[in-house]
Amino acid sequence: MSNNSIKLLAGDIHRSLAELVAERLGIPLSKVGIVRDSNRETSITIGESVRDEDVYIITQVGSGEVNDRILELLIMINACKTASARRITVVLPNFPYARQDRKDKSRAPITAKLMANMLETAGCYHVITMDLHASQIQGFFDVPVDNLYAEPSVVNYIKHNIDYKNAIIVSPDAGGAKRAAALADRLDLNFALIHKERARANEVSRMVLVGDVSNKICILVDDMADTCGTLAKAAETLLNDGKAQSVIAIVTHGILSGKACEIINNSKLDRVVCTNTVPLEDKMNNCPKLHQLDVSGVLAESIRRLHNGESVSYLFRNAPL
Repeated sequence: MSNNSIKLLAGDIHRSLAELVAERLGIPLSKVGIVRDSNRETSITIGESVRDEDVYIITQVGSGEVNDRILELLIMINACKTASARRITVVLPNFPYARQDRKDKSRAPITAKLMANMLETAGCYHVITMDLHASQIQGFFDVPVDNLYAEPSVVNYIKHNIDYKNAIIVSPDAGGAKRAAALADRLDLNFALIHKERARANEVSRMVLVGDVSNKICILVDDMADTCGTLAKAAETLLNDGKAQSVIAIVTHGILSGKACEIINNSKLDRVVCTNTVPLEDKMNNCPKLHQLDVSGVLAESIRRLHNGESVSYLFRNAPL
């Protein structure tokens, strides 16, 4: 791939993903200087010319110190804009504030729309993301948004690492039923659903299983795992009430905040597989049940296709080698 008119930039958070993407594209990461002052102001310097170049900023802002990382991303976009970059594409595998996508109660903000406005104002020309929590977020932007899917990579993982002929796909909530059904169709499997009743936000009071999972390997699929309370309780429901053989969870974005690793270790889950859209290296040391699925190939191929003016729809159904 020609590197005459493309620059890859990355912050210092989850740099490993950016390095994997750069390696696949055969392009080195450009130099970026990030200085954080004692009062927590951030100063960013692009270490080489980006004038009239296509700039791709690969970053992760959806976990950890989210608000600080968002501001750093906006400053980096604006630094490229004022340095006369031709086009600035932001590769945001885990879109921040994606769960605040609608006005679900009085006086609630639609923060995902605010995120879209800020990215555009900073100078973003195009957004590449993966498994948006709500696909309508694409409509919040006035610039193109490519929402990639982890599903092809998940299908490959299931085929090569699980006895999937004796498996069933399970959605841990009603909202993920469409995702579970699509994956079940790809693998020619049945799917089941868990209906959860919440006592209050982030706390599930009761789960009701819909479907027959007896003596099956249950594959729980979700787009996001935050505290992991839902996955742990779902595994318990499947094994105790559904008489399942075992439970494996596969999620796209393993945010794993708070005591998530402890909850996974103490749960009845056999393993939890997360893609590397979010950094997991430290957590994997403390959580032997945690496995990582690499999606850098999908991101790299989407950048290559976008830069060369090719369609990215091929990646919706196929995982690059």
